[in-house]
Amino acid sequence: MNALNVPLLSAIVWLPALGGLMMLLLPRANDRLARQAALATSSIVFLISLVLPFTFRADLAQTMQFVDQAPWLPSLGINYAVAIDGINLWLVVLTTFLTPIVVLSTWDSVHKDVRNFLSLLLLLETAMIGVFVAQDLLLFYIFWEFTLIPMTFLIGIWGGGNRVYAARKFFLYTFAGSVLMLLGIIGLYVLHRGAVGTSDPSFAGTMNVNTIIADMRAGRFTLDATMERLLFGAFFLAFAVKVPLWPFHTWLPDAHVEAPTAGSVILAGVLLKLGSYGMIRYNLMLFPEASRWAAPAVAILAIIGIIYGAAVAFAQNDMKKLVAYSSVSHMGFIVLGIFALNAEGITGAILQMINHGISTSALFLIVGVLYERRHTRELSEYGGLWKVMPVYAGITLLVALSSAGCRD
Repeated sequence: MNALNVPLLSAIVWLPALGGLMMLLLPRANDRLARQAALATSSIVFLISLVLPFTFRADLAQTMQFVDQAPWLPSLGINYAVAIDGINLWLVVLTTFLTPIVVLSTWDSVHKDVRNFLSLLLLLETAMIGVFVAQDLLLFYIFWEFTLIPMTFLIGIWGGGNRVYAARKFFLYTFAGSVLMLLGIIGLYVLHRGAVGTSDPSFAGTMNVNTIIADMRAGRFTLDATMERLLFGAFFLAFAVKVPLWPFHTWLPDAHVEAPTAGSVILAGVLLKLGSYGMIRYNLMLFPEASRWAAPAVAILAIIGIIYGAAVAFAQNDMKKLVAYSSVSHMGFIVLGIFALNAEGITGAILQMINHGISTSALFLIVGVLYERRHTRELSEYGGLWKVMPVYAGITLLVALSSAGCRD
């Protein structure tokens, strides 16, 4: 369904990548031009994305809208397919909203290879939006894996003193989980092709997640309990690492502490949401019985993460680590809502993804402002900020209260 009859969603997906690649043609030494080009590109993408919520049919929120699709590997039944529904609409807008803000945050904080930094940032925007809107499992996986490359470079080149270790840890943790998901995708494709091909020998197979779900609901494709649980686990592990759900969280504090401010904002604001989105879109929809079977165990892990993240955050003196561990706690609430397996829990989880994306991104920007002026993030080094920076302090109080509200 696409009432506008234009490839709007594809434009939103690919314009940042096009802008990022075009930026490589700019003079390396002209940092101001690079910043202006990145800000213009990301702002245009954001303005275009505003068409989505204003023309989205809320009465058809469970129906895929703004569908763009084209043959890709027709012999294997694989197509380029992107679309949005009520689950991913606001996650796309959140991504396009945060990117221009992140570009603005680099004006006084990034001074090394500015052109390449911003080019990677725009490529990362394309990958993140692609994950949210992809309806073909292979396309989803390509976007999912591609998010690792720009973020790894952003941490490893422009990060802090221990940036190489943090970048390597981020890459290895998330890539390891993704390899299992790839095996799960291949297994699901083969099983579905075999099941449907039995009654239709001309069937070439498909990786369209909506088609697979429709065949499951119609009874044309079924999984035995053991296989469904194995496939559930393959997908879930990749998403649990990305969330990150306790005990798969240990890469997150290092990545946040060493990442530049812009990297921390994108990491907390959007990248973590890829995991929780994947749980809703793939674990719950493709493997409903396995989700019910695993829900008690996942809930226990989520509750441990909530308590653990909050307790460890309370003990931190480094402001970035404090916000990072609070994210572990907040994301635990989101996972708990998802695996409540009811409409209220899932709706609340999606709402909290947006809330957390905005409030935690703001907290990292606030920390970045102080760090750029004092070059320390230790809480013990600060005091009396309200007197010398009243506007800043007021904004900080508001954002801190909004972050605390994510727990209510």
